[in-house]
Amino acid sequence: MSGQHGGHPGPPEPEPGSPVGRRVVLGMLGLAGAGILLGSRASSLISSIAAKDPTGLANLIPGNGRFRFYSVVASVEPTPPEEYRLTIEGLVDSPVQLGLADLAALPQTAFTKDVQCVTGWRVEDVDWSGVLLADLLDHVGAEPGAGAVLFSSSDGAYTESLTMEQARRPDVLVATSMLGAPVTHDHGGPVRLYVAPMYFYKSIKWLDRITVSDEVVPGYWEVRGYDVDAWVGESNGRSDAPIA
Repeated sequence: MSGQHGGHPGPPEPEPGSPVGRRVVLGMLGLAGAGILLGSRASSLISSIAAKDPTGLANLIPGNGRFRFYSVVASVEPTPPEEYRLTIEGLVDSPVQLGLADLAALPQTAFTKDVQCVTGWRVEDVDWSGVLLADLLDHVGAEPGAGAVLFSSSDGAYTESLTMEQARRPDVLVATSMLGAPVTHDHGGPVRLYVAPMYFYKSIKWLDRITVSDEVVPGYWEVRGYDVDAWVGESNGRSDAPIA
């Protein structure tokens, strides 16, 4: 990924596990579009790059299974379902740790909605189910004056946040099921966030902590150049169709 042009060295190659920024993401995902349009020749090129790609970005390219993913670190250790715990803390009446059985005992919501990546690809009609974030906030007694909800991932790097108004939308889900089955590790399971009306980087993977707070804190991708309010078609200089 590094190289020379006109006698000047190219950008340094990221160290394994180091965070990656917007330029690298968009450069890699230009190849994703090529793979979709040009077929096997571009796919072979992408596979070759992926083998040498310490960031894992090449694995984001949508494939025959509709999704291929990457993490923002070199690797993420899977969490056995029986060991999973979601910590909810901050400005709440009842801080708690919830396992999968606890989440399953709460009111469940299911819907089918698209996924829109900020780099341009879209996957239609994805089945989601789990607990509405609003119901979870009510369950722990989020303080009425709290202004934001912060999210952390078990990968130790990925963070996100929403305003309280955004978090209480009826299309923001703490997802335990995706595509008709429990959320797999590669898809960000056992539990991930799904923020339907925003670009997919807001839907944090490997969700392990929710903190009710006073204000939004820019997350992993926002500090690397993406918009905090990532409405599909109304942010990041894009005009994609909104997700209904």
